[in-house]
Amino acid sequence: MSPEALSELIFNIANTLVSEGKAGTLTADLIPPQAKFAVMRPKDRAHGDWASNAAMQLAKKAGMKPRDFAELFAAELTNADGIKSVEVAGPGFINITLDSASAAAVVDTVLEAGDTYGKNDHLGGETLNLEFVSANPTGPIHIGGTRWAAVGDSMARVLEANGAKVVREYYFNDHGEQINRFAKSLVAAAHGETTPIDGYKGAYIDEIAKRVIDEANADGVDVLSLPRVDGGADQDGNPLGEGDSEQREEFRKRAVPMMFDEIQRSMKNFRVNFDVWFHENSLYSDGEVDQAIADLRARGDIYEKDGATWFESTKHGDDKDRVIIKSDGNYAYFAADIAYYRNKRHRETNPADVAIYMLGADHHGYIGRMMAMCEAFGDKPGENMQILIGQLVNVMKDGKAVRMSKRAGNVVTIDDLTDAIGVDASRYSLARTDYNSPVDIDLNLLASHSNENPVYYVQYAHARSCNVDRNAAAAGITYEGADVSLLDTTADGEVLAALAQWPALLREAGDLRAPHRVAHYLEDLAATYHKWYNVERVVPMELTDPEARGEQADAIRIAKAPEPARAAARLKLNDAVQTVIAEGLDLLGVTAPDKM
Repeated sequence: MSPEALSELIFNIANTLVSEGKAGTLTADLIPPQAKFAVMRPKDRAHGDWASNAAMQLAKKAGMKPRDFAELFAAELTNADGIKSVEVAGPGFINITLDSASAAAVVDTVLEAGDTYGKNDHLGGETLNLEFVSANPTGPIHIGGTRWAAVGDSMARVLEANGAKVVREYYFNDHGEQINRFAKSLVAAAHGETTPIDGYKGAYIDEIAKRVIDEANADGVDVLSLPRVDGGADQDGNPLGEGDSEQREEFRKRAVPMMFDEIQRSMKNFRVNFDVWFHENSLYSDGEVDQAIADLRARGDIYEKDGATWFESTKHGDDKDRVIIKSDGNYAYFAADIAYYRNKRHRETNPADVAIYMLGADHHGYIGRMMAMCEAFGDKPGENMQILIGQLVNVMKDGKAVRMSKRAGNVVTIDDLTDAIGVDASRYSLARTDYNSPVDIDLNLLASHSNENPVYYVQYAHARSCNVDRNAAAAGITYEGADVSLLDTTADGEVLAALAQWPALLREAGDLRAPHRVAHYLEDLAATYHKWYNVERVVPMELTDPEARGEQADAIRIAKAPEPARAAARLKLNDAVQTVIAEGLDLLGVTAPDKM
């Protein structure tokens, strides 16, 4: 019996007690939904397999003492199929012990469902637009964007596992001053000049500048001979780079697509596939910025002041109003944000019921104005628009921080990280920590194959279970004759309980937008499995060289051969663990190797 089944049973008992007049002043309308009845795993196994605080939740509404109300629940639970015993403890906890067959039923449930075990459709009917990474096309994706790639794609997979339709979207900021600075930097590099004070520098700038020159030459264009206007210098003599010119424009139009291609290649190699690659510039060229402003003006949220056009965001909870068209006639950056949200909600293909933005730590100040804009369009902040703010990533090697900056040139990029530790370790290490918290990436640790490396620890559990399958096949052990009620040892029970918790965990990870919970669950399941493996046997093995290591290390362990029905049941348990680990790793975009 699963925690969900127990929760449903407790919910039904509460309603039965009401209908039979045994629940005091409690009425059916005061009983919360089934999902609110938490069924937890006690820390102390002496307290049973599962525990519920349902009586404590409802006692006040019933006008009864929690322990007295808990006794009513216990009497009903004791008569339910699959329950061995029920005990009321403390202030009113209901401790439940299942019979072995009921506890072990999860094994067949997992094996029958396969990689769909735990998946559900409770988010079905919603289209979630999940925008993540969205790094400016002025350089390769740095480690912060890499974290969002790992977290965002894992989140999309988790949401899909809960039935949602997810549109993965990348927003290319290909309009505005950062692109001009990028082009100026390339021109300066092409002429061997000092980088403009407001520009970008690094080896990648020199490489792209050379690629632009080579491509232009192949097209019969001598890009360096095109008209160029000197941008002068600041008061300290630092070059500002050339101004508007044919040469700058030629570098821009050739270099930006090169960066697009590089970003798309890096994402694909990182196992992240976007459904939509949205270009900011299209919001201007297609007239969507003007239309969005016109819509807000019609709603009474636009006014003119000091020669500029303002969005009256304070009407909707922002701390100050926002300029959207500056007094010089140029659009403020926020104008594109307004148009982009409107586009997401009203596009012809896959309009978003929920627009989820995954932004960096430096965007925290954007939340107020974004939510105000959401409300101004008649939507619900926090529902139709959700903003997730990620914290910083620190890359460590040999105990020292590896610093990064596109402009300083010492960039730690997505490709640097994967070259150092691989895609599996990169994705897992970045997704396993709550995005609300800073994370340290230890390159030395994540390149190692030790139990201290979290991804290796989980992957090794999967590989070990595959090795059990190979040994069982060689010994002629199959599922035939399996009796899962014989999975009655303490170690068996811990693995069974861990498997039973997967559906609730998966649902919670989706509702809370928390893919890191999947990683933590996998690590707990792997630890439970490794402990089980060390004390229980599927296949008996004879003693060999006591100094043996590596693949023969298992041969050192001696255990009495289990009876056939128990061995077959343990094989099924082994394979159920294998199934759930593979499913969980896939949700994180990580492979599940059968050998290590």
